[in-house]
Amino acid sequence: MPLRPSTTPHDTVHHPLFARYYAKVSPLFDERAGIGAYRQELLAGLSGRVIEIGAGTGLNFAHYPTTVSEVVAIEPERLLRRRAVDAAVRAGVPVDVVPGAAEALPVKSEAFDAAVASLVLCSVRDVRRALAELRRVLRPGGELRFFEHGRAENRTHAAVQYVLDATVWPLLMGGCHTARDPLAAIRAAGFELGAYRRLRVPEARIPNPVSPCVLGVARRPEA
Repeated sequence: MPLRPSTTPHDTVHHPLFARYYAKVSPLFDERAGIGAYRQELLAGLSGRVIEIGAGTGLNFAHYPTTVSEVVAIEPERLLRRRAVDAAVRAGVPVDVVPGAAEALPVKSEAFDAAVASLVLCSVRDVRRALAELRRVLRPGGELRFFEHGRAENRTHAAVQYVLDATVWPLLMGGCHTARDPLAAIRAAGFELGAYRRLRVPEARIPNPVSPCVLGVARRPEA
């Protein structure tokens, strides 16, 4: 695996209470909200070497197609990383779970054919740096697959999100922010947006703060 030296501590994120909660409820939420199907769609058609940031407990691993030769999965939180290592053993493709931060990926430049950001840009400390790192490690023309929640299009819903982000939500939810704009951030990082679609997850009549989602693909320009 093409690693590079990093001065970033391995465990740059430590939310032990939230990590225990997330590890317990995320598989249940995936099942009840139908997120597994979105993960399948997110990863369909990938091939070659893939880097995934914020792998969590490894819920994506079972959905990687066999055309993927290797997944390098970055997870900074130690409890979630241990769960991801267990999930990697059961994956149908080779998965190497690595400690590290999205803002300082411990891998060489232009080493991957694709990158995956799945429900993670909400909680990274510096979205701009994280996306710059993904652009660095992708080969020219490489794909960024993203499935992220973010800012609601409805003004009332968005206002609620801003209030939550300024008060209790990041503290309770492991640094998560509800009102970030992943599409704008991906464009600003120099990626070329491809096809994407907006979702509401779960598809309930009354939206929750993290229900507005977007799933799609972007590319690092060839030049």
